[in-house]
Amino acid sequence: MTDAATIAHRYIALWNETNAACRQDLLANLWTEDGTYIDPLMQGNGHSQIDALISAVHQRFPDFRFSLIGQPDGYGNQVRFSWQLGPEGADGPIKGTDFATLDDGRLKHVVGFLD
Repeated sequence: MTDAATIAHRYIALWNETNAACRQDLLANLWTEDGTYIDPLMQGNGHSQIDALISAVHQRFPDFRFSLIGQPDGYGNQVRFSWQLGPEGADGPIKGTDFATLDDGRLKHVVGFLD
């Protein structure tokens, strides 16, 4: 059984990591090598492209942090969770919901929706 909360917390930690070397370690442990990410604004395939997407978010929103909204849930190899992006400790102006497919407990595909 998938622990949706653990996956979601690790995913948010990855997106919040500003140290490139630490972020690459988190990425390698959380995602399959051929993992994919897609949302209405960007998409990436594999660790290097997903890392570049995360880095671009840090460059565009240097003082913002991701945080979870509500409780992640899932079943089988599927996980769903909502998040916000904004100043730490404040209501984030950017919100969304991500749907993830896992492969052996690691992210394989993530599809993000902006609310």
